[in-house]
Amino acid sequence: MRSLTIDGVAIAEDGPAYCIAEVGHNHQGSVEKATLLFAAAKRAGFNAVKVQKRDNRLLYTEEMFNSPYNSEAAFGATYGAHREALEFDRDAYLLLQDNARKIGVSFFATAFDPNSAAFLHRLGPPAYKAASGDLKNIKLLKLLASYGKPLIVSTGGAFLDDVKRAYDAIMPINSQLAILQCTAQYPCGADNLHLRVIETYLDEFPDVIVGLSDHHARTAMAIAAYAIGARIFEKHVTLDRTWKGTDHAMSLEPHEQEQYIDDLRRVALAMGSPVKRPLACEEKPMYKMGKGVYADGFLETGTALSSLVTSIKSPAQGMAPWKLDRFSGKSLRRDVSSEEPLSSGDVE
Repeated sequence: MRSLTIDGVAIAEDGPAYCIAEVGHNHQGSVEKATLLFAAAKRAGFNAVKVQKRDNRLLYTEEMFNSPYNSEAAFGATYGAHREALEFDRDAYLLLQDNARKIGVSFFATAFDPNSAAFLHRLGPPAYKAASGDLKNIKLLKLLASYGKPLIVSTGGAFLDDVKRAYDAIMPINSQLAILQCTAQYPCGADNLHLRVIETYLDEFPDVIVGLSDHHARTAMAIAAYAIGARIFEKHVTLDRTWKGTDHAMSLEPHEQEQYIDDLRRVALAMGSPVKRPLACEEKPMYKMGKGVYADGFLETGTALSSLVTSIKSPAQGMAPWKLDRFSGKSLRRDVSSEEPLSSGDVE
């Protein structure tokens, strides 16, 4: 059975969903706002909170870093200035790490480059995340895998062969891997989620946990994903969808976060057992609604049993109606009163 443990929490095929609140850069560069987002996610029931770490000078070309950024969501005049405004330094990460520990939620981050990976490694997080954009960045994936902690990889914008290549690179180094179906659209329409890829991943990668990172603006798709086998879920969160920033529009506000977690907990319970059998909770309703075979008037000993002398009525006492054909033509062993239920032992 495939399984993965993150910060002491076991994730398994037959277990509940493991849910990551993707804070991303919705904190707007504010540690205070990040802690408020952490608290909301904890109240909702998320297992973990996650941010993103970039070394922007290393990550972007000079041209891209210095390019004008005129978006309404911009936090700087250039794209580089915008990205720098959303970065946390080591002191901020230590504060966030301490805050997460105090409120009892796991904290880790997505590393977008080797320097960021090394930065996070020095902090000792319980897991690492690789974004869809780095699925083909085998060097970074191997580096993250070498740290010996669980590695969660999103797979947006990829062919199956790209996912297999990443899997083949990571697994010899570190088998603590989770693969998430993801569509790199922000927000993502339901028609582009392709949840059945989860089934493909379960077939292709039978030894790792599979999950969903969906950028859909609603909560219901996670339920369907759980039902077909996803066990790790990543969802963008916000405190206010109208806040400045590109990701807020597709993120869940606190009341939606609570609904998201509640629905995933309920569907985990609802999946139940694959064995079809009567349940204890059904006993009283089925007694009332079910049916048995009853004497249709007084029947003497020796009367041949048939549908002519019996009726099928509620409640469910005596023999089940399907047994009537089996005993048809056989003689009664005793006198039976009108509307008395007949049992298999009443016929020869």
